[in-house]
Amino acid sequence: MFSSKKKEATPTKKSILPTTSHSLNTIVNGTTIEGTIKSESDIRIDGIIKGSLNCNAKVIIGPSGFIEGEVRCQNAVVEGRFEGTLQVAELLNVRETAKVVGDVRTNKLIVQSGAVFSVACQMGSSKTNGSIDSLKSSKSIAKSTEKIGQAS
Repeated sequence: MFSSKKKEATPTKKSILPTTSHSLNTIVNGTTIEGTIKSESDIRIDGIIKGSLNCNAKVIIGPSGFIEGEVRCQNAVVEGRFEGTLQVAELLNVRETAKVVGDVRTNKLIVQSGAVFSVACQMGSSKTNGSIDSLKSSKSIAKSTEKIGQAS
């Protein structure tokens, strides 16, 4: 019934930084970051980023958020301001409080009434390598410089 053999505890291998599918990085209001940011999980920006952001998930620019530079991500929601080059692999949702200026490439696009969307925009999946140069040289770029939802 009682064994004289001691069982050795098998050490469990745990990650130092556990990751979950619902992780969210946050840059809060009052924070300014200059440089390059890389993220594997969702990121919410309520502060300021000047530089580039590469995210393999969703980027949310909150109402007080501002990004100046280049963003590459899977999905994006813009409620604040963005100036630069924005590449979204799937869905870009531009809310009524947003102001987006620059170059945009996305597969799908929602622009709510009241948003400022002054961009060169390329939509749909493409066979290109995703470079910014191919975005600028594309013949299918549409120029939109008016406030969406405003009467002329």
